[in-house]
Amino acid sequence: MTHVAIIGCGIVGAAIAYELSGVPGLQVTVLDRQPPAQGSTGAALGVLMGVISQKVKGRTWQLRQGSMQRYETLIPELETLTGHHIPFNRQGILMLAFENDDLARWQNLVKIRQSQGWQLEIWNPSQVQSHCPQLNLENSIGAIYSPNDRQVEPTALTHALVSAAEKRGVTFKFGVDVEGVESIPANGSNRRICQQIHTNRETLAVNWLVIAAGLGSAQLVNFLLPPLDHSSSIKLKPVLGQALQLRLENTIGNPDFQPVITGDDVHIVPIGGSDYWVGATVEFPDGAEVVAEPALLEQVKEDAIAFCPALAQATVVRTWLGKRPRPEGQPAPVIGKLSGYDNVLLATGHYRNGVLLAPATAQEIQAIICGV
Repeated sequence: MTHVAIIGCGIVGAAIAYELSGVPGLQVTVLDRQPPAQGSTGAALGVLMGVISQKVKGRTWQLRQGSMQRYETLIPELETLTGHHIPFNRQGILMLAFENDDLARWQNLVKIRQSQGWQLEIWNPSQVQSHCPQLNLENSIGAIYSPNDRQVEPTALTHALVSAAEKRGVTFKFGVDVEGVESIPANGSNRRICQQIHTNRETLAVNWLVIAAGLGSAQLVNFLLPPLDHSSSIKLKPVLGQALQLRLENTIGNPDFQPVITGDDVHIVPIGGSDYWVGATVEFPDGAEVVAEPALLEQVKEDAIAFCPALAQATVVRTWLGKRPRPEGQPAPVIGKLSGYDNVLLATGHYRNGVLLAPATAQEIQAIICGV
């Protein structure tokens, strides 16, 4: 058996574990100091902006497209395996357009998506009002509607991935601290092979090590696996996001058409009944630490009310925050072999797209391990 150890059980680590669980001959162990979905995953809104993204080619688009395709099969697959219901909004994303938006650019994207086999529509204000009467279109020139994009509840999805992976033989160990690794030179070269992982509980022999620990990935790379050269190290900056859950007496708009509504980077996410998530802020650290600013969350709420006035009558059920890992000096996400090591893989630095890109990330890691 080939032993694969995965450090980190957010959405990315759990997705990797699940995809690997279907590969014969692999023994998979997932390690995390916390229970599943406790980091940035638990703070995410789960808005899957794939088709509506302006990314149209190269790796960034291929990752998005791969994930969107996999989600359509993954959700029913997991629900069948586990019996868990995973909230998955299939009613698309409606993005409001404003006077400073370049509609010609969107019209071009519509043509590109059609050539790629995806649907994207540009709605005038009358069409928007007809479908979503709750919206204030005073400053809007219409909207872009993406029926193929989705929203998923990240924590429920992560738990379902864990449950399904366990059913297929993956071992999960929580409350575990990774304290060190041992590696040897690879065939006398200047590259190395990780052989063992030392935790506060045991020592594990491994054939592959996958680091999917979000912000903790940089520490694991830079301290547990001292770089052979400067190219081996990675830097991840914490970018904080705040969000809130609002509750109204009734569903807003058309009860039979409840897409995610977004405008000026503010999302209104229906989560069932008359509850909605609203978010999220984007807060960069001032120095070493990033501290949540309540005024920024209040501004996000006010922005949401500006184009959906009914939210002004809502009660705040809860607020929360999380830190997303944003790579410095390289594009997000960081997927592939760690420089200098033959069997250490990185799956981290997804910034604001961890939930969106988790399935495609898992498929890339699986392809490397399986030699595809």
